[in-house]
Amino acid sequence: MDDHNAPPLNPLPLVVWAIALPIIAMEVVLSLAEGGLVGGPAGIGWRLQALERFAYSPDLTRYMIEIGSYPLDQLYRLVTYPLVHGSPTHTVFVVVILLALGKMVGEVFRWWAVLVVFFGAAAVGALVYTLVLPGVRTPLIGGYPADYGLIGGFTFLLWVKLAAVGANSYRAFSMIGFLMGIQLVFGLLFGGGYEWVADIAGFATGFILSFVVSPGGFARVRDKLRQR
Repeated sequence: MDDHNAPPLNPLPLVVWAIALPIIAMEVVLSLAEGGLVGGPAGIGWRLQALERFAYSPDLTRYMIEIGSYPLDQLYRLVTYPLVHGSPTHTVFVVVILLALGKMVGEVFRWWAVLVVFFGAAAVGALVYTLVLPGVRTPLIGGYPADYGLIGGFTFLLWVKLAAVGANSYRAFSMIGFLMGIQLVFGLLFGGGYEWVADIAGFATGFILSFVVSPGGFARVRDKLRQR
């Protein structure tokens, strides 16, 4: 029998909404401003101002490393660039992945672990993007590297589940392989930069962090090593 009291949408962990709502609110305000509905004539430039304020700049990071100074009023960009996007379409894709993967990961991980995976993947993805590609100057914007961290967390959960039943645990990596294949095709067809480096680093960060922040993470790794 159907449960008529069931919610029309599967409830999401609150931490996922805590991440998604600022991203959605930011895009709504910027889109309305670009349409002339809020902010008046000055509103047209709000997206550019938001990008200048929140985007991650590899050149700025290299300069800070060079002079050995790391002011907090610039380091915040490591975790704020996932909040601002280049267009509504960009935002929609990021939010859809965030809600879908955030639900699956957030139903297992504690709320703080979801935050660590999401923003940890963003920060490490940006740093790898800077250090592995010393000539790259294009700023990072958008939540894809952080989303890929959640994909890494989901891959970890699937990997553990497959290993527990004796199945081929490498099947857990089929999602990341599929996604990177799509990115490669789109890059070849429409061109693109090296942002995929940050995405891959974000995925690896999310997967590795999951060994630590997932429930029983240390014990699970220890038991797996003992079985070998």
